[in-house]
Amino acid sequence: MTDQLIEWRDDFRIGIAEIDHEHAEMIALINQLHRDLGANAGLEPALACLGEIHSRITAHFALEEKLMRTLGYPRLTVHKEDHETLLDQILDILDRVEDGDLLNYEESLSEALNQWFGQHFRDEDARLHHFLQASG
Repeated sequence: MTDQLIEWRDDFRIGIAEIDHEHAEMIALINQLHRDLGANAGLEPALACLGEIHSRITAHFALEEKLMRTLGYPRLTVHKEDHETLLDQILDILDRVEDGDLLNYEESLSEALNQWFGQHFRDEDARLHHFLQASG
């Protein structure tokens, strides 16, 4: 078991200090929960970890989407759909873990998060950043 499930990379930065900080904290939380599982932790800790990750990400997305609605962000629907894609992926991984697939959940979660964070931060959050800058 590695020390980190997902590694913060500079290409995750979108240039808004508060959002960059919150995203970095989210990744740190994911990594802390991952470390807390320890080697061969079993089904219950894995489910608790995944559930906590899902809850925290859901709360972050709700706040981000509220901000976008308030500002009349034109790509809200697309951005929200991207959020829902990640949440669905995490729920799928939770289902597999509940079915006893402890062997692949780390790899599945790491792959999903790394791919999603990299693409989402670079694309959707960067667009939001440009919109916010243009809006003043």
